[in-house]
Amino acid sequence: MREIRTFELEHGEPAAAWRVAQPLLLKVTAGEVWLTMEGDAMDYWLSRGDTFRLPRGATAWLSAGSHGARVVLSGNRRFTGWPLTRTSAWSWLPRWLLPV
Repeated sequence: MREIRTFELEHGEPAAAWRVAQPLLLKVTAGEVWLTMEGDAMDYWLSRGDTFRLPRGATAWLSAGSHGARVVLSGNRRFTGWPLTRTSAWSWLPRWLLPV
């Protein structure tokens, strides 16, 4: 089964750090997104229609551009359960994304 999540990011929100529990595809559907990956010297500015593959185990930092942004994250979900757990302060995050 494939799970798809949509997130809206406002300009001025602090950058969010996500640890990716399973491989994901990030697609920008509105606005611009700043993305950087731990261990990668590059910063990426993604615009509407751009995609980026997030590998399992990666830590990704994400923030919206000056007009906000909307991103879609998709991946394959297994029925065997999630290997990682949520923390109470971050319970709004999907289980396949965990804060650092």
